[in-house]
Formats: sequence, structure tokens, C-alpha cells
Amino acid sequence: MSTDRRTHLADTAISVLADSGVRGLTHRAVDRAADLPPGTTSAYFRTRQALLTALVRRLVALDQAELEEMSARLPVRDADELAAGIAALVRARLSGDGRRRSLARYACAVESTRHPELREILVPRENRARQAVCDFLAAHGVAEPRERTITLLTCVDGLVFDRLVNGGDVRDEEIAGLVAAALR
Repeated sequence: MSTDRRTHLADTAISVLADSGVRGLTHRAVDRAADLPPGTTSAYFRTRQALLTALVRRLVALDQAELEEMSARLPVRDADELAAGIAALVRARLSGDGRRRSLARYACAVESTRHPELREILVPRENRARQAVCDFLAAHGVAEPRERTITLLTCVDGLVFDRLVNGGDVRDEEIAGLVAAALR
């Protein structure tokens, strides 16, 4: 079985999930969206759970790659730079492919409440971006920087969710306020 085909199917499944929701995620829907013969997806992922697991693994891999790339480009020397980096991430997650992945990620998060194996995959991972936030907070004398990092990033995640559901743009002042709160 081709790894490239599996990746293509997982990427297509992300799009199907973002466009059609959990109920619309079927092997046939992925076959149609990928423009592949009927039965192709089920040949690679025999069950719906296998397809969903592959989709979640791919989401996590794409998210980790995005965070690693962003952290390499953005130094974090002061609160303004941290806020700018977080704002760039939020905007990336609210537009284009990032929006589709965010919609799929939240659908998978809800689904993971019924499927603990998905929850294990979705657990936030350590990465260079998360560590940069933690290091920044520690360098600025924040007590319990790991816990404060989790709180800050959870608030950012909630902001992304709110904008996906309710619409609207993210204002720089909102992100700066979250960073300022984390530093208190």
C-alpha cells in the first residue's frame, strides 16, 4: 500500500469532514472527492474508524509541521512579537486550508469524546512553538510557566473556535490582551 495514496486519502478526508461534517465522512464521499474509483478508500482504510484515525493522525502531523515552521520564522523577544506570532497562527487557522483543518480538528475533538483512541492522538504535543511560549513566560518571571502556557494556548484555541462558529476577524488587541494576561 502506497504511503502517498494513504496521505492523499487522509488529506481528502480532512476536506470531506470540513465540508460535510462527521456524518458526511464516508468511504464513498472520500472516493468521490479524491476522484478515485469506488472502493479505493475502503481498500486502504477498511473501517470508518480506521479512516477517522488516519485523518486525525494527518491533522496532527500537519499542525505540528505548521507550528514548527512558524516558530522557526518568528523570534520571541518581547510581548509584541509573541502576540504577532500568535495572531499569525490564528489567522492561518481561520483562512484557506487552515480553516478547513480547524473545522475538521474541532469535529474530531468532539468525536474523540466517544473514542478515546482519537483523544490520545489529539492530545497537544510538545513542539518548538509551545516551548518558545513557555520559555518566554519563564524568562519574564511568570510563576508556573508551563501551566500558564497551556492556559494561554487554550484561550487562543477558544478564540479560533469562536471565530469559526460566529465569524469575524481576530483583532491584534485581542491577542495582545491574552498575552498581557498570561504575563500577569
